[in-house]
Amino acid sequence: MTAPAPKPQRGVQSLETGGAILREMARTGQPVKLRDLAEALGIAPSQLHPYLVSLRTIRMVEQTETGLYALGPFALDLGLVRLRGQDAWRVTMRGLPALADEVQLMVAVSVWGMHGPVIVYVHESPARIHANVRVGGMFTVTGTATGRLFAAFSPRAMVAPVVAQELPDPAAQAAYWADIARVAAAGYETTLDLPIPGVSAVAAPVFDHTGAMQLAVTVIGPTPRIDLAPDGPTVTATRAFTANLSTDLGHRASP
Repeated sequence: MTAPAPKPQRGVQSLETGGAILREMARTGQPVKLRDLAEALGIAPSQLHPYLVSLRTIRMVEQTETGLYALGPFALDLGLVRLRGQDAWRVTMRGLPALADEVQLMVAVSVWGMHGPVIVYVHESPARIHANVRVGGMFTVTGTATGRLFAAFSPRAMVAPVVAQELPDPAAQAAYWADIARVAAAGYETTLDLPIPGVSAVAAPVFDHTGAMQLAVTVIGPTPRIDLAPDGPTVTATRAFTANLSTDLGHRASP
């Protein structure tokens, strides 16, 4: 006798609509106008506005001085709570102060979000740099060491749409992916005076026991103070740190 199909559970439609709004704002990845958000969701602005009022009340959404809407601090808090429950986060946070102390530079930790690398932790350094590196911010995929690292070690289907958005020209995309093969072979990436003149970076990946890249560790500093040589102290310390983290998570590098 065939078991009866489970009865569909009834949900709360207003919550599902709120979830759709938050997903679209996350997909956009930047502050958005009310009418543009309404158009993307296929609902009237007058219908959307009360939802945004409620989402602002619980700090899931905030409104900028120019009237645009963006994800709010509570949305970030929820994401960080989920992240802190993962092994990769706990292992990284346990060892990060030692790396920061060794290199004496800013260290940022990033994970892949819905539309690119999202900064989830920043350890400031004694040498202040003029760069907008903050928790909740994003790195571009094509213009930063962190973004290029994710492109090298993440499924292409996941990264390619973001690359296409940042580099609309097919020839530029082809050149980008050709260079990403170099990053994958090297196992890390550096940028010199990019994307901000006078600021350079080294980024290296952390893998789990399945070989999947879980996060990126990026050391950032004033160009005169950061040595980008493959055998220099910054690259060596960063790669050793991420390699040890990966080993702690059960990753075994290919012989």
